[in-house]
Amino acid sequence: MAERRKTKRRYLLYYGRVYDQTAQKLLGYLVDITERGFMLLSEEPMPVGRIRELKLEVTTDIAKGPYINFTAKSLWCEPDLDPSRYNIGFEIVKIEQEDIQIIREIIAAYGFRDN
Repeated sequence: MAERRKTKRRYLLYYGRVYDQTAQKLLGYLVDITERGFMLLSEEPMPVGRIRELKLEVTTDIAKGPYINFTAKSLWCEPDLDPSRYNIGFEIVKIEQEDIQIIREIIAAYGFRDN
C-alpha cells in the first residue's frame, strides 16, 4: 500500500482507551496519532470503510473531561506481530476544534517518536 499520509504519526507512551460511543464498548488502545488520524491496537478485526462514533479516554493533565468525541473511518486492518491482536488505521472525519487542540497536547505530552 502506498503511503498517503501527509503528516507524521507520533507513537505514544500513553495507550489511551478508545470506545465505540454507540455500543459503549472498548475497541482498543491508541498506538499513534496525528490531528487527522490514528492507529488502534485491538483484539478484534474491524471492517474497512466503516464510519464510527468514537471516544478517546484522556487524562486530567491533558483535559478536564474524561473523553474527547469524534467520528472516524477505518482505512485498513492487519494482524499485529502478536497474532491475537490487530492494528487498525483510522482517519478522523469529524472532530471539534477544541478536541484537535487536546490531540496536540496528547502528542506534546506523550509522543516519543515520529513514524
